[in-house]
Amino acid sequence: MQAPTRKTIMRSLGEFVGHIWHAAAKDPDPDTQQTVLRHEVEESEQDTPQGKVTLRRTTIEEIEIPRDARG
Repeated sequence: MQAPTRKTIMRSLGEFVGHIWHAAAKDPDPDTQQTVLRHEVEESEQDTPQGKVTLRRTTIEEIEIPRDARG
């Protein structure tokens, strides 16, 4: 009988990222429809004594419609 081989670090890292990827791609509530109304990004660059800094503000407006309210 052959001794079990250990997983490499790259294999373990790939499995970990795969689990995270599948969880992020899964629809958390299939009974709710989400619609993005507006996605706005404001960006500006400022000079500071430590160097140039980028300031960014992101605004996302969404509507969630439960399945029973869709008609």
